[in-house]
Amino acid sequence: MYDKFFKRLFDLIFALILLPIFLLVFIIVGPMIVITDGFPIFYNSQRRGMHGVPFQMYKFRSMKNNAPDIRNEDGSTFNSENDPRITRIGKILRKLSIDEIPQLLNIIKGDMSFVGPRPNLSTKSYSSLDDLRKKRLSVRPGITGYSQAYYRNSISQHEKYVYDGYYVDHISFVLDFKIILKTFSTVLLRKNIYINKPDSKNQS
Repeated sequence: MYDKFFKRLFDLIFALILLPIFLLVFIIVGPMIVITDGFPIFYNSQRRGMHGVPFQMYKFRSMKNNAPDIRNEDGSTFNSENDPRITRIGKILRKLSIDEIPQLLNIIKGDMSFVGPRPNLSTKSYSSLDDLRKKRLSVRPGITGYSQAYYRNSISQHEKYVYDGYYVDHISFVLDFKIILKTFSTVLLRKNIYINKPDSKNQS
């Protein structure tokens, strides 16, 4: 009952409650992004949502305009504290996870949840995915999730998929609450933020 009805209800209620905070952050962060590196303020990325349906995920832009897409060997996004693609304000946004706040709009639209597997880029057709990847797509992707809260960038992409599968099998209000609390501690203590081993090939 929770995952079929109450989870979405709670998402919608709390997203609407937090919407004024998003507007306040936008008023402060928006001009800083423009002053640092011009427009646009938002970075909109097409991601794969529940049941493989693509959607546009919103973030505050933390990288310079026309920055190349660099991937790790397992396909995950390269992430480093010294990444030259990140703007000065972008480093602050990422450290505090402020860049993720616009995803409240995705929650209101029904694309995402507060808690769920982090959405990936939709580079392959849904039918070509293996069972584990399809399993993690059986629920709405989240602003944070089991893998994100407990391991962030300290484990491989495949390990993240395994933990996402565990979340799908054990989804509950208690587990979601634990993940949200763990996310706060992970962000405050700045644990496992960066991956420092990029793939040798850049993808534009």
